[in-house]
Amino acid sequence: MITGLLILSLAVGGTQALARLDVAAASPQQPAVDARPANDPNQKPAAAGQTDAPERGSSVAFEVVTVAEGLVNPWSLAFLPNGKMLVTERPGRLRVVTPEGKLSEPVSGLPELVARGQGGLLDVALDPAFAKNNTIYWCYSEPREGGANNTAVARGKLVDEAAPRVDEVQVIYHQSPSLISNLHFGCRLVFGRDGTLFIAQGDRSITEGRMQAQKMDSLIGKIVRLNTDGSIPKDNPFVGKEGISPEIWSFGHRNIQAATLHPTTGELWEVEHGTRGGDELNVARKGKDYGWPTIAYGIEYRGGQITGGIQSQAGMEQPAYYWDPVIGPSGMTFYTGSLFPAWKGNLFVGGHATNDLVRLEVQGDKVVGEERLLKDLQPKPERVRDVRQGPDGAIYLLTDSATARLLKLVPKK
Repeated sequence: MITGLLILSLAVGGTQALARLDVAAASPQQPAVDARPANDPNQKPAAAGQTDAPERGSSVAFEVVTVAEGLVNPWSLAFLPNGKMLVTERPGRLRVVTPEGKLSEPVSGLPELVARGQGGLLDVALDPAFAKNNTIYWCYSEPREGGANNTAVARGKLVDEAAPRVDEVQVIYHQSPSLISNLHFGCRLVFGRDGTLFIAQGDRSITEGRMQAQKMDSLIGKIVRLNTDGSIPKDNPFVGKEGISPEIWSFGHRNIQAATLHPTTGELWEVEHGTRGGDELNVARKGKDYGWPTIAYGIEYRGGQITGGIQSQAGMEQPAYYWDPVIGPSGMTFYTGSLFPAWKGNLFVGGHATNDLVRLEVQGDKVVGEERLLKDLQPKPERVRDVRQGPDGAIYLLTDSATARLLKLVPKK
């Protein structure tokens, strides 16, 4: 079913020429987009513009169209070449969705998973050569002995028939060690330009997992990089290093639920959840340490300092940008389409905690402006779980609830 809801993005400052961005970003007359106080007002960013970017309206009028509804806690969206879409539902179902919004029966053939807490069926992605091999990849929480579990990735050949299924299923990745936790699985799957697969994960939340984000023989709190068959690329940063897992691309991550490639540089950008404050936007570079839990912005959920209460340390990367208070980021995409020329090059991030869509104006590795969209979405504000650019140039969103929707943003007619 397709219904239209008009949303008008109100102008705040108008579209600025790139040459004026730095001046505008530094202007004290422009308020930050989020008026809520920081959880720790005594913390200071390591660099100017690292947080609280000025609010910058884009004067773009658009409609929000409901493409499909009746989804149960959907998590991820991928576009098939034939115009259909794949949508994962966290309870463990993969659906094929037609352009008209019809949901298929659950795709059969997926391996067993555990759907508790934040676990279940998570990200889905098409093989770069899908047109030739029909192969898809999906990320899920895998049950192990003794009540433990871990993040895992499988692949299989999609058979899109009346009763859809996946054949020739292979589990190509098991996060280790397995822990007893129903939290912080991650997970996002992103193919690099060279065809390798990035798997962005979480720290499992519990103290044992949190501390392993800095342990190099552990895959917890890491982004790993694999070949499509699960083998390890020879140019991974820690291949051949004793005591270090060769799958690791970068480390010191908390809980990554958003990742995408930069359209110009091809670098992997990711956004990870902080605690009370400290959601981070990072450029995930080869072999780098992003600090968790040694350094962090924000405070613990129950109050008090995180680890030693420090925000910087030599040898650890600073976030390109951070939020305090948080947005609860989930899903992100750089916009490269032609439907919204004013948004070209902007980064869109789902606000799972703030029930909105966050638009970031980016210059190099820096955020120079921010706008919050969809706060007045009807019939009610909804959590945003995934954000994708469709092949038609529209921006597609998955909301997250037991009665969730697949939406798309298109120009106002």
